[in-house]
Amino acid sequence: MPVHELHDAPLAPLTTFRLGGPATRLVTAATDDEVVAAVREADAAGTPLLLIGGGSNLVIGDKGFDGTALRIATTGFELDGTRLELAAGEVWTDAVARTVEAGLAGLECLAGIPGSAGATPIQNVGAYGQEVSSTLTEVVAYDRRAGETVTLPNAECGFSYRHSRFKAEPDRYVVLRVRFELEDAGGLSAPVKYPETARVLGVEAGDRVPAAAAREAVLKLRAGKGMVLDPEDHDTWSAGSFFTNPILTAAEYETFLTRVRDRLGDAVTPPAYPAGDGHTKTSAAWLIDKAGFTKGYGEGPARISTKHTLALTNRGWATTEDLLALAREVVAGVRDAFGVTLVNEPVTVGVSL
Repeated sequence: MPVHELHDAPLAPLTTFRLGGPATRLVTAATDDEVVAAVREADAAGTPLLLIGGGSNLVIGDKGFDGTALRIATTGFELDGTRLELAAGEVWTDAVARTVEAGLAGLECLAGIPGSAGATPIQNVGAYGQEVSSTLTEVVAYDRRAGETVTLPNAECGFSYRHSRFKAEPDRYVVLRVRFELEDAGGLSAPVKYPETARVLGVEAGDRVPAAAAREAVLKLRAGKGMVLDPEDHDTWSAGSFFTNPILTAAEYETFLTRVRDRLGDAVTPPAYPAGDGHTKTSAAWLIDKAGFTKGYGEGPARISTKHTLALTNRGWATTEDLLALAREVVAGVRDAFGVTLVNEPVTVGVSL
């Protein structure tokens, strides 16, 4: 049986937004068996199920969740040479720190990302030139459709930019374990890919630095953008980046460039990065800023972060509807300005944009 159960349980404290109403029932599971048992019980009864890890990617409606919320609080950090296995409930940023302390490379630029290890493959978490999919080898998950625990190799996870098979089929898989193959580079990091990280470190892209130095540089960069959790800093009462960077087809990109020239003049060139198959990725943060939503935008209890335009924040007394109203305003403003529709990155529960 699950180790802990509450009824009419507040969910806001379990999210980094600190927003949302209560769950009819909240179950906390501390082992894989308890997770599977709780999922099977809910599925057998036809009860709606909400999975909660670190709560860093959830926007829960003010009315809450009419069903069973399952908080995955499993623990387990197993390192065998360069092979790493994490239980889904492990705190991600702590796990990254431990790999760096062990002198291994591959996750150091994913430092400071809030949430649990089990959530990382779902979103294919990435930052500062690294993605989880680059080092992940396997995901152990409970397949609700088959009613059994399965092991999916990387090639079967359907990874792409901020996407995966698990995100595409949100009601099918419950991640239990995540496995990685890291690199022993004598205490050095993986080659530094992200220009901003290289600049802070004083190296060229492609260089290696001590893994600890790379981690510290990333933490410094994230903190400067309000992307490291701090209970005293309302700029961190967020889900980090609220919108994904748009990926445009060749035709969409040409139309976008025309809109940019019309609005900002011929001298302005928007950020652009190759995204495969003739697609181009641009910056959501740039779009938001150039559409007029600058840092600190808003006068209500939900505002854009004073440190980063990509983060929507709860200033301490917001409701979920306050947050969604701001998000809708930003989406509409960017669409009107540039013809690009932003897509929210956090998962919405009981609400939508």
